[in-house]
Amino acid sequence: MNLMDQALLLRKEGHLKESNEMLIQLAEHEPDNPMVNYQCAWSFDVMGKESEAVPYYTRAISLGLQDEALEGALLGLGSTYRTLGQYEKSKEILTKGIEQFPNNRAIQVFYALTLYNLNEHHRAMEILLRNLVETTVDTNILEYKKALEFYSDKLDEVWK
Repeated sequence: MNLMDQALLLRKEGHLKESNEMLIQLAEHEPDNPMVNYQCAWSFDVMGKESEAVPYYTRAISLGLQDEALEGALLGLGSTYRTLGQYEKSKEILTKGIEQFPNNRAIQVFYALTLYNLNEHHRAMEILLRNLVETTVDTNILEYKKALEFYSDKLDEVWK
């Protein structure tokens, strides 16, 4: 088992600090490895050290991270920027995530959270309502699916 696998196993088992330390060492030895940088960013994120995750996320993305890892990094970085109060950066990164991975509903939901923080409440609610009605299995909500879809972008309209 290589060092990366060991670090990921430690994280999976809840040994976050040990995993993080191993990933930092890996990133120091392989600074141009996008997957190492991504996993190191993730390790800081799960420890609640968001500001320390940012440079690793940005480096991983700039080094050409691909596929599911890029999807996770865009979500992680966008979400991290939001928690740090950097809402415009969050919006920019999550917009890229939506453009590249339009079927990822988690990115869309985190984007809605960012829109809320930017006082774009109407658009945030529209995104959340659409994701709700398109993914729920709750029969009570599904009973009103057409109405919720219709009203999702008409929240301020009043009918007389």
